[in-house]
Amino acid sequence: MSDTGIPEPEGETEVIDTDYEIGQDNITTNIGPFGLDVHNPVFLVSGLMVVAFVMGTLAFQQEAASLFNGMRDWLTSTFDWFFLLAGNIFVLLGIFLIFSPYGKIRLGGEDATPDYSYSGWFAMLFAAGMGIGLMFYGVSEPISHYTSSVAANAGAPESWAPLGGAPGNEAEARSLAMAATIFHWALHPWAIYAVVGLALALFAYNKGLPLSVRSVFYPIFGERVWGWTGHIIDILAVLATLFGLATSLGVGAEQAASGLNHIFGMPVNDYSKVILILAITGVALISVVAGMDSGVKRLSEINMGLAFLLMMFVVIVGPTWAIISGFFSNLYEYGRYLPELANPFGRTDKNFLHGWTAFYWAWWISWSPFVGMFIARVSRGRTVREFVTCVLVIPSVVSVIWMTVFGDTAIREIIVNNYEALAQAPLSLKLFVMLEALPLQAITSFIGIVLVIVFFVTSSDSGSIVIDTITAGGKVDAPVPQRVFWATFEGLVAIALLLGGGLAALQAMAVSTGFPFTIILLLACFSIVQGLRNEPRS
Repeated sequence: MSDTGIPEPEGETEVIDTDYEIGQDNITTNIGPFGLDVHNPVFLVSGLMVVAFVMGTLAFQQEAASLFNGMRDWLTSTFDWFFLLAGNIFVLLGIFLIFSPYGKIRLGGEDATPDYSYSGWFAMLFAAGMGIGLMFYGVSEPISHYTSSVAANAGAPESWAPLGGAPGNEAEARSLAMAATIFHWALHPWAIYAVVGLALALFAYNKGLPLSVRSVFYPIFGERVWGWTGHIIDILAVLATLFGLATSLGVGAEQAASGLNHIFGMPVNDYSKVILILAITGVALISVVAGMDSGVKRLSEINMGLAFLLMMFVVIVGPTWAIISGFFSNLYEYGRYLPELANPFGRTDKNFLHGWTAFYWAWWISWSPFVGMFIARVSRGRTVREFVTCVLVIPSVVSVIWMTVFGDTAIREIIVNNYEALAQAPLSLKLFVMLEALPLQAITSFIGIVLVIVFFVTSSDSGSIVIDTITAGGKVDAPVPQRVFWATFEGLVAIALLLGGGLAALQAMAVSTGFPFTIILLLACFSIVQGLRNEPRS
């Protein structure tokens, strides 16, 4: 174990020979009883930019809202093809690595052993990867696609229906809705995470470089990654991660506030959402101080247990056989519609493409430095094949199961029982309205709120650890006050965006930071292949 917290390679690896030493550009100082060990200038530039953003957005809320809306609309409409094409490349690379000889390479060296069991590893990567999103969109997205598809106007481009919808055809609209939902939550987002996680793990554990995004680009830029070329890459990674997290935290706050209003009558306004974000950020700070094993791992396992119980409850008391058979039919529909949904050119369903798919891809990409580094930190000892298969395939299957259980149940309530209140409920409230149609709705709705909040906490604390690693120059055991700083400002950025434009502002910043980072990820694909070429294969 080096003094940076990164284990030395075990067994033969192709270590990169460089004069750079982790922490050589760091500023180490004490402020009262608190120690700091931060990278200069990555921490200073990104920290000052975030502080200035929060202050500016809060000071000019109306102007910020207009700016954010314009940014989101322009980026998603102009670069929709770019986001989709990049997503396809990431999936193809992942499939290639699973079946190629490179799959035998072990992260950390031939003799490395995994640090976590399969259960602990999977719980952490899944809870960090998209926990809040599944809670928010598990019911709301399938319903949105279904209602827009069944009422579509002959495939008009202004429709929000995927691929023009299925006007008047309830069965086909349901199939299309589930296929489109699974498309957004299965292979493509997890391929993005797999690319970043594999690249970081390979260059840190096998090549001996800092656990920082800049290290991935050594095969392209050489020693320049330790200068301003690398500084810019790491700063972009910090900003993408922070705003991607803020988007998720804002979405979580919207849903938690709606659920608390639905059950306990708590008012839903900006004040209540701010209080909610502050309270949950406070809980996240406690977890941050506790560390990876005591905080993040324990909360992740608790959350996965609660999520499994809620899902199984819906399976048992809901339309059980329809859910079981629906899993296989939804997989089939996903495969049937995948070529059309993934096509980046010549699309006529522009509103769906811009408002859903392009936003999602930018959101996943903005999350990728956070999720990718988090996965890398807990994946040492896995082979490349094991890593990519588990990160790409298994979470995709779980996403299909989750969307089938909640989405199919919700659509069935609308079709069979004519549950119009569910179809017309706001996105943030659809989960709780659906649970009203099942027994014990007060208990299950409360569990749903707890899940949203704990997913909120696990995203915030694990994100803080990741951002701190980047801004500490690759040190994984940097002083705790730095993590506290980033956890605090994640909450403040979410508050600033909610007050400066609501959900649209959150989406705009995720897209804005996701776009430049897409270019970085495409370069990372080349670096991964270059880095794997000389590694020994067991």
